[in-house]
Amino acid sequence: MIDQPDKLYLERYRNERIDERLSADAVDGLVSIDRTKTLWISSMLTLGTVGAAMTATPGAVLLFVITTGVTLCLGHSLGMHRRLIHNAYQCPLWLEYLLVHLGVLVGLAGPITTLRVHDQRDWAQRQEACHDYFSQQATWWRDALWQLCYRIELRQPPQIHIEPRIAANPVYRFMERNWMLQQLPWAILFYAIGGWAWVCWGIGTRVSVGVIGHWLIGYLAHNRGHATWEVRGACTQGFNIPGTALLTMGECWHNNHHAYPGSAKLGLLPGQWDPGWWVLSGMHRLDLAWDIRLPEDLQPRPELQQIADQQPETASCVTGAACNG
Repeated sequence: MIDQPDKLYLERYRNERIDERLSADAVDGLVSIDRTKTLWISSMLTLGTVGAAMTATPGAVLLFVITTGVTLCLGHSLGMHRRLIHNAYQCPLWLEYLLVHLGVLVGLAGPITTLRVHDQRDWAQRQEACHDYFSQQATWWRDALWQLCYRIELRQPPQIHIEPRIAANPVYRFMERNWMLQQLPWAILFYAIGGWAWVCWGIGTRVSVGVIGHWLIGYLAHNRGHATWEVRGACTQGFNIPGTALLTMGECWHNNHHAYPGSAKLGLLPGQWDPGWWVLSGMHRLDLAWDIRLPEDLQPRPELQQIADQQPETASCVTGAACNG
């Protein structure tokens, strides 16, 4: 039997993977080079800069623009972040697999590693203090080096319990083991259609821009920008980065995300464009997404305080129908 306080705790944190009651230290850790990450980004940068410069064609550049937009929006934002990590909406399993695969193609890591790294970082940022690796408060060049080429090992890490539907899923385990090789079928297809120009721009340049852009937005979103909410007691706050909504597919509204991490909608205020939300709304119209969570669907957070004279708009589906219908 579970006593009543534990029932309340499990109910509140049923979507959390870290048991915050257990002892863990977000400060004491060792940062060391990750040879796999270093080799990966180095090879993609070489292919995506030198190779791309030598083979540039209008078709290859167009391929880069299209594939970057698709993988960032459908893959990283909708598949990895809003669906797999935060469970902010439900969709058919075949569609989830497709979206997560597109997210793997961004080139950051496999789905299980991406989830684990994200959750550990979010947990660390909620503590009273955390290592600069998590807060991204180091100088920009050091943070770039750390995030792109290094890893951190905490001496007392938190326990992260990934739900079996992800951790034991054979499809996700396959993606995890072969996340770099998933670029290969697309590289073969691109070569067959457009030669080395399509490979350089459709793989090397796209991955380089996706990975480095992910670091840059993360760095800016934890150091400067606009804020409407403060998470009291957290050592790291998120900031909104206006002007980058289309480039980030709505992921730039990071202050909103720190305030309501389980919300499927990131652009909460008027004028905050959110392409990921636009696509998700279209999926809802086609009955391909349901149980869409918005700020009003989440558990109240006593530590959340409004710090600007702005009120979040009432978030609702574009169709006007109930999002959870």
